[in-house]
Amino acid sequence: QVQLVESGGGLVQAGGSLRLSCAASGRTFSSYAMGWFRQAPGKEREFVTVIGWTGGVTNYADSVKGRFTISRDNAKKLVYLQMNNLKPEDTAVYYCATDRVPLRVAVTTRQVDYDYWGQGTQVTVSS
Repeated sequence: QVQLVESGGGLVQAGGSLRLSCAASGRTFSSYAMGWFRQAPGKEREFVTVIGWTGGVTNYADSVKGRFTISRDNAKKLVYLQMNNLKPEDTAVYYCATDRVPLRVAVTTRQVDYDYWGQGTQVTVSS
C-alpha cells in the first residue's frame, strides 16, 4: 500500500516562505513522477507542479512559476515544494500525489493520472 505524508504547512505572512515535504512509502519511489496540487476554500483542487521520476523534468502552473520550486530525493523517498514570495491567494490545502504510470516519459498535470494522494497540509498566507 502506498502512503504519502505531507508536512511543513503553516501560517506565514505575505512575502514569506515555506518548504513542504512529502514522504513516500510502499512503492518504488524513484520510478514515478510526483506532483503537488492544492485546494483553496470553495474552489476545486488544482495542479501546482510536478517533477519527473528522474528529477530532470518539471512543470509549474503559471500562478506559481518563478516562486515555487519542486525537487526530490529518491534515496530518501522525499519530494519537496519550496514556496517563496507567498501570496494570500496561495492559501490552500496542499496535496502530494504519485503518478499511476511508472517511468512516464513526459510529466502530466492531469489529476486523473495520479493514483495515490496524501492527506494534505494547510498553508495559510496572511496579508
